[in-house]
Amino acid sequence: MSSDGNRKQFWKRNAAKVPGSIQHVYGAQHPPFDPLLHANLIKAGNRPPPATPGKPKKATTFQEFESITSDAWDVGDDDDELLAMAAQNLNIEVVMETANKVIENHSKQDEDTQEEAVVEEQEEEEEEEEDDEEDRVEEGDVTNAAGECAALHRQQSLPHRPPVIPLVARMADQNTSGTPAMTEREASRLDKFKHLLAGPNTDLEELRKLSWSGIPRQVRPITWKLLSGYLPANAERRESVLQRKRQEYFGFIQQYYDSRNDEHHQDTYRQIHIDIPRMSPESLVLQPKVTEIFERILFIWAIRHPASGYVQGINDLVTPFFVVYVFEYIEEEVENFDVSSLQEEALRNIEADSFWCMSKLLDGIQDNYTFAQPGIQRKVKALEELVSRIDESVHRHMQQYEVEYLQFAFRWMNNLLMRELPLRCTIRLWDTYQAEPEGFSHFHLYVCAAFLVRWRKEILEERDFQGLMILLQNLPTMHWGNEEVSVLLAEAYRLKFAFADAPNHYKR
Repeated sequence: MSSDGNRKQFWKRNAAKVPGSIQHVYGAQHPPFDPLLHANLIKAGNRPPPATPGKPKKATTFQEFESITSDAWDVGDDDDELLAMAAQNLNIEVVMETANKVIENHSKQDEDTQEEAVVEEQEEEEEEEEDDEEDRVEEGDVTNAAGECAALHRQQSLPHRPPVIPLVARMADQNTSGTPAMTEREASRLDKFKHLLAGPNTDLEELRKLSWSGIPRQVRPITWKLLSGYLPANAERRESVLQRKRQEYFGFIQQYYDSRNDEHHQDTYRQIHIDIPRMSPESLVLQPKVTEIFERILFIWAIRHPASGYVQGINDLVTPFFVVYVFEYIEEEVENFDVSSLQEEALRNIEADSFWCMSKLLDGIQDNYTFAQPGIQRKVKALEELVSRIDESVHRHMQQYEVEYLQFAFRWMNNLLMRELPLRCTIRLWDTYQAEPEGFSHFHLYVCAAFLVRWRKEILEERDFQGLMILLQNLPTMHWGNEEVSVLLAEAYRLKFAFADAPNHYKR
């Protein structure tokens, strides 16, 4: 009886934490940690700690963070069990294909380096010949030659402007923006996809193997719909399924969307309305038509899943599906495209398809967003133990400066690394996640481990808590592209097999 009384008192004291209510989660806001806004904190962190008798108080530690979120993390013993994962493995051919791709990239870099060296040598010889000719220039032409050289020097001394990288990569095997000329290998891969998709019944296992190393832009929409389970493998049934599911979604809109201003739903809708402008890319989500679509998708999902309701972070998961399905209808670049210029039927199809595919994704990771988000807590614990095994130096360095994995990896799990990587990289990453068995719930753990160890040099160079937190929440991935993601995925796949005999909590 006393335990029942304690439960009643807990819910009475913590009415805002009832299951299904809006939960403000740590690390879901954007931007995460702005050094300019936290200048005072950084300055304070550089001051020597005051001398106090006994054991000094630790400043800016996880205990302070934990005290702020006391009851949100007050969970039962069941949460000590780590992530349940499936022990399904891809065919070894996928490993070899990915490894060969990385080797090809590095080999190409070596060839390019050698070619550059030859070109530089030729340029030096030409410059020497030009110098000899200049020595023979008559005295009257010396002034003009000097003026030209000075102008050339000023031109060369101008700051180098880095290339503009689109929000979604241009490379043919992963882009959703523009259609540059494909290489022979890229054209061959596209033909394989088209041949596989053209059959009366698509072999989903072969499609997964082919998709693991990236999906061409031209076939990505239908491939994502097949791999997510939204479309059937049978080609004759696809159109009827699409019509039925799209009508079902807009039936939900007619039935539920007007209730967004009701007393018991208005908090959910208000939080969604606040979170959408914080998303990226701003050039896309701030378009009024896109904002309306995202609000409908998120609100309908929230009220149809009362066990979790809407949680900050779910909003980010709409964007990749929406962008991919928009480019089923256009050829322009996403940065400059006005979504409202699409026909109404196309917009309705994009909205419904994005809703159902996001729902399929969340079905596999919904415990990430239920009360106290136990799924994320288990995954963060699993990540900490995995990193301690694969790179003990990094793990001990984090412990030395009292950096808790929950303080940075919560967002990695909550947003599936979307706040750490450019959109073009997220879309390429999701190609593999949808091809990999339990990609979002299981393989993502190994990707996060590989991602953390990727920055080991920068991590080990930081010598205080504030510096580590600023680094881990603002990792320099702005110019990442296809090659970096491929290397990251290859390393994650290696870790998955290297720790196949690890304790059971990696494999459940």
